[in-house]
Amino acid sequence: MRQRHGMQARTDAFSIADGYEDALGVWRPLASGTRAAIRAAMGAEGDAPPPARVIVVRTGERRDIAGRGRIVLEDGQTLDVERSLPRDLPPGYHSLALRGDVEPTRLIVAPRRCALPARRGWGWAAQLYATRSTASWGIGDLADLRRLGGWATGLGASLLLINPLSAPLPLSTQQASPYCASSRRFLNPLYLRIEEIPGAAALGADLERLTAIGRALNGERRIDRARVFALKSAALEQLWRHDGGHDQAFEEFVRRSGRALHDFATFSALAERYGGGFRAWPAEYRQPDAPAVTAFADAHAGRVRFHQWLQWHLDIQLARACAAAPVMQDLPIGVDPDGADAWAWQDSLAIGASVGAPPDRYVRRGQDWGLPPFVPHRLRAAGYQPFIDTLRAALRHAGGLRIDHVMGLFRLFWIPAGATPAEGGYVRYPADDLLAIVALESHRAGAVVVGEDLGTVEAGVRERLADHGILSYRVMWFEDGPTARYPELAMAAVTTHDLPTIAGLWTGADLAEQRALGLEPNEAALDATRKRLASAIGAAAESSIEDIVAATHGVLAGAPSLLVTATLDDALGVTERPNVPGTTDERPNWSLALPEPLERLETAPLARRLATALAR
Repeated sequence: MRQRHGMQARTDAFSIADGYEDALGVWRPLASGTRAAIRAAMGAEGDAPPPARVIVVRTGERRDIAGRGRIVLEDGQTLDVERSLPRDLPPGYHSLALRGDVEPTRLIVAPRRCALPARRGWGWAAQLYATRSTASWGIGDLADLRRLGGWATGLGASLLLINPLSAPLPLSTQQASPYCASSRRFLNPLYLRIEEIPGAAALGADLERLTAIGRALNGERRIDRARVFALKSAALEQLWRHDGGHDQAFEEFVRRSGRALHDFATFSALAERYGGGFRAWPAEYRQPDAPAVTAFADAHAGRVRFHQWLQWHLDIQLARACAAAPVMQDLPIGVDPDGADAWAWQDSLAIGASVGAPPDRYVRRGQDWGLPPFVPHRLRAAGYQPFIDTLRAALRHAGGLRIDHVMGLFRLFWIPAGATPAEGGYVRYPADDLLAIVALESHRAGAVVVGEDLGTVEAGVRERLADHGILSYRVMWFEDGPTARYPELAMAAVTTHDLPTIAGLWTGADLAEQRALGLEPNEAALDATRKRLASAIGAAAESSIEDIVAATHGVLAGAPSLLVTATLDDALGVTERPNVPGTTDERPNWSLALPEPLERLETAPLARRLATALAR
């Protein structure tokens, strides 16, 4: 293989790169068969896609146009223009009709940067499902999030970073991973606190019985989502029969949510009838705008309204939680190929491909995440609306957003269906347009944005993210230098949900678990990380885990970064990480609750020590 260090891949008219430089600096040219397979997954026809009727500009930016036209601003005002766009256009989603055009062009005007925190702050990173109180039904819920927020702000925290709350398929076998959701636009009903839904008290003995069974599930460390689903579904079905959706506020929520909520609710009703995976449904239901789907929704209007009603109550409870403390939502890189978003957006997604990562020194086979990517030219032809809707949903009520695998705004590694990761290739995305839309939605929500830029990052990507006001994500386990050298435009942390906890690393428990799972861990890298930590904190051999955890966060507090976070796992000295990549059935990923309930966390001495350290 030839070397091509520092050179950017060339792309064709459909944004398919001609190769990539691997983790060892070796140039991997794209095979002709891979290009053909990616084109087929895109539905690419001809030599180039037709031009899209969308223009994206920054405020104050000059942009020439062809001739005369009229701009209809988002608020309905009109502006006549000639030869160039005004520099003082307000941020928003406008329309430009040039003389002679058959249809208008979407004009997106965005701020130059995302919203930034007014001052330095700190917060907790929490897996909500794991953060149970004694009132939980076997899984942490939105009332627990509200209580967690009240406790956190009382300690001086300015944010809570939580796992994605996205909706899985509405089936008894619940998807555990929050990063493979049916929809990134709607929420998981398992997070509802049943007792806080109006009318719950009227259920009387039935509610008492279900509550007792649900709370008994807290006795098990492993979260049993199937049992939680069964219990909460039973309660919600009774509440729905009692309530019936006869509330004007509910009607307003349905009206405001529009077609997106109707389609999601219809999909959920269809999934209950025909099972998960719309590609295996009867053919007449595989397209959301098919006549049979409309007929189904009409015939099952009550069930469609039930799923809309669930989302209404989720929205209410999430708003209450976010009022207690600013919540930073987490945006996954993609969705379940058989889920609601994939069903609704088939025209913009490449269902015949998935995203992942090429082989490297740590994962020699590469990675296939099983998530269908957006097709760049089709997304642009849609005026970026699916991307906008996804961002807007994630930012609803939120004070921040963490974008998982933010490099996906620049390029994604596509793996055609039936191929291995070694047979994949990169597809580039219109990063300037996508970053502009992120900035616009950030300002509308008043929310800070963090880009998860861990792993292999192309040259120049971090600089472009910083230019757009997107914070980098700096993790001690990956950083060689002292925390004092971390950038200011960053969120700093010790670890993440995919990496060892401090106790797991320090005691060797994480390494032992990896060995037991047959993962062939990189023991040299883990040992080097432990030694680097010992040197940074000046740890003595007889130091307790509590002292090690506290000292580590004392070092982290030295970072000049605008945000710093500590995990609840470290605050309780947990040795297991939430997720071990590369495992599925071998381990209860995304299913281990914290070893103590929220009530004990609130009085845990170590948690208070970490709060004191980070609030310097």
